[in-house]
Parts: sequence; C-alpha cells; structure tokens
Amino acid sequence: MSFFQNILSSVMKGTRRLNRFSPKSFGKLHKNINKAVDSVMSTTGEVSSLVYAEHLLNLIEDQDDEKLKKFFKHLLNNYDIDAKTLIKDVKNYSSKKNEENFEKLRITSEPGWIELFRRLNSTSNGTYRLVRLRERIRSLNDKDLKAFDSGLLKLFKYWFNPSFLVLEKIDWETPANILEKIIEYEAVHEINSWNDLRARLAPTDRQCFAFFHPLIPNDPLIFVEVALTVGIPGSIENIIKLEREEIDIENTNTAIFYSISNCHNGLLGISFGNFLIKKVAKKLKREMPDLNQFLTLSPLPGFMKWMEEYAPITFERCSEKNCSDEELTKKAIKYLTESDRKDGMPNDPVGRFHIGNGASLERINLNADLSEKGLSQSYGVMANYLYDLDIVEENHEIFFKNKIVPVSSEIKSLKKTYKF
Repeated sequence: MSFFQNILSSVMKGTRRLNRFSPKSFGKLHKNINKAVDSVMSTTGEVSSLVYAEHLLNLIEDQDDEKLKKFFKHLLNNYDIDAKTLIKDVKNYSSKKNEENFEKLRITSEPGWIELFRRLNSTSNGTYRLVRLRERIRSLNDKDLKAFDSGLLKLFKYWFNPSFLVLEKIDWETPANILEKIIEYEAVHEINSWNDLRARLAPTDRQCFAFFHPLIPNDPLIFVEVALTVGIPGSIENIIKLEREEIDIENTNTAIFYSISNCHNGLLGISFGNFLIKKVAKKLKREMPDLNQFLTLSPLPGFMKWMEEYAPITFERCSEKNCSDEELTKKAIKYLTESDRKDGMPNDPVGRFHIGNGASLERINLNADLSEKGLSQSYGVMANYLYDLDIVEENHEIFFKNKIVPVSSEIKSLKKTYKF
C-alpha cells in the first residue's frame, strides 16, 4: 500500500498546514450553530471558509438527537430552494437562454444546504464525518429529514465514484487497525476471534480484497472474501472452518466469493459490490490464469420468510416433519427465479445483487449452512451464482430488459422436472 499511503500522506499534510491557521484571523467563531451556518455560507475566502466549516461540523457532531433535528429543520426553513426566485429564473431562462441566466437558474434550483455540505466536505476528514452524519440522519427516522438523506446520497455518488476507489488486498500482514475493522464489519459469516480471522486471511488459498477511498484511508468501504478451491464447494463449513488442509493454489481452478460486506450504513444506496467482484475476478484471472470458474456461495436471507408467506412450508414444518430435499429444492428454485415483487426483480436481496450484476444462478445447495443463522434464514440452503467474465456485462443488459433470471442447464432441467 506504499504508493496509496504516499498519496494519503500528502493529503494529510495539507490538512495539518490548514490547522496551523489561528481562527482569530478570520473573525468570530459563533457558539450558536445557526449563526455558525451563516458564517460558512457568507464567507468568500477559501481558507476562512474551511475554518468556519470545521467549526460548524464540530458543533453539528456535538448536538444531541433533538437538537440535531431542530438544526436540520432550521436549514430547511432558511437554506432551502426559494420557489419564487426559482420561478422567476425559469421564466428568464425560458425567454433568453444565455450563460448568465443559466447560471442563476442552476444556483436557485439547488437547495443552499447542498452547498453547505460541499463546504463541510472540504474540512479535515470531512468526507468520513459526513458519512457518519448521514448514518445519524437515517437513525433518527424522521420523515422531515428525508431530503437531507437523499441529498447527501446524491453527493456521495459523485464523491465515491468508482474511479476514485483504490483496490487493496487484505492479508495477515495488513495493519491491525484495519484487520479489527474487517472483524467488526463482517456481515455474512461472523468472525469470532483473531484465530478465525487468521484462517480466512493467512492461507494462500484464502484471500480478501477491499475498496478504500483516498480520503478515508484507514477504513474499508466494502470487502470480499475469496476461497480458491478445486471444483465448486457446496457447504460454507468447508470454507470457513479453522482446521482444514490448505490447498496449493497452483492446483486450484475455482474462485469462490463467499462473503461480501458493506462497511458503512452512511453509504447505503451506493453499489460498490458490483465493481468489486468483477475487478477482483479479473485481477485473480491475470495472476492465476488456470482459474476458470468464478462463483459465489451465497446465503438466501429471505427464503424462510418467503416460504411462510407464499409457500406451504414453514421453518417449523421443515424442522419437525423433515420436509423432503425435493420439496425444499423446488421451493428454493421458485423463490430465486420467479419474482413476487412489483418491479419484477428477484425476491432474494442477495439474488437481486448478483443477478443484477450479470451473474447467473448455477446451483442450489442443501444443508450448506447449518449455523443457527443459516437455518433460521434459509433452512441451510445456499446458492452458487456464476460470474462468467466473457458474458457478465451482456447478462446484466439482458436481465434489465426482460427480468428473466439466467440459470444453468442444471437449474433449467430441474425446472422442467418440477413443471414451472
């Protein structure tokens, strides 16, 4: 990570130089948060704007929930779109389309608080702090604050453009502060100890990759864990168990993406995963040309709930009456390939991600996750999604046109057998 770290070091040095300026050089720093907003929005000096913005961001973070709600409602009242001015500028631009009228229309058509967020983003560690602020906004669950949630998301989609992201391999030599975050953020298969983490990172046939943003260098945005195997495993236990025989990677032919975790609730709505899996797959293929299969081993987190609502199987029935493998397989295929949603997208959230990303449903695995979580979510059923690098983009385009889930010949055969 040396080159990446050199870039970050330059960014941090610039921030430290800014912090040497005395706030007294730029006027009063108001303790009243609303007056502090006015200072940020009214100043024209580049450095003074940053000093005022840093002060305001500190004040915002110090507010309790009720005061934070009150602050945002003040912003809506005082820095939202001025409808009368907007209507006037629309009329002026409609009658005379010149650069001056366009610029006025551009400014008045955007809430003033959007520009406030841009200025806050320029402060020390401002990007990360705004991500945390959006997490707080979402946690408040106040419909009056929805505009700020969507406004920040729109800005984040620019600031976290995939071209800005840095792909880094995570291994047992990665700094401990980042490894701690891998343990904390793992969302699919819990990491219970450092030994557990070591088993996923130290062996050469187990790899992990993460996206970082240059302005958030010590905190991954998303990461994926990969098992290099011979053939397609049908059980997660064989992948994540502590005691196992390591495979010589020269003998492997398959890469299994078995866990992908988003790290920040404040970035919900930005799809990093679709870029991450494809980029990692291409990287592994360049480094290990003998790899000829790229698949997931994915949970079905909504399967049991779906069966309770749409199918005559419940978790209790499967547990107590031991529903047949055939019955469970049939329901799983129906759940994953036939949508009950208004938008026609796959029922399962993990399935929506992978199919929307250009993968195809390859195989259903029974008794694949016998953990308490796996049994309660899907009665142990997991699925393999295939990423065929030659046609993954074509699959993506075709799916969004016809909403038909692409499946393997094995799944097609089973659907014919089950007559649906």
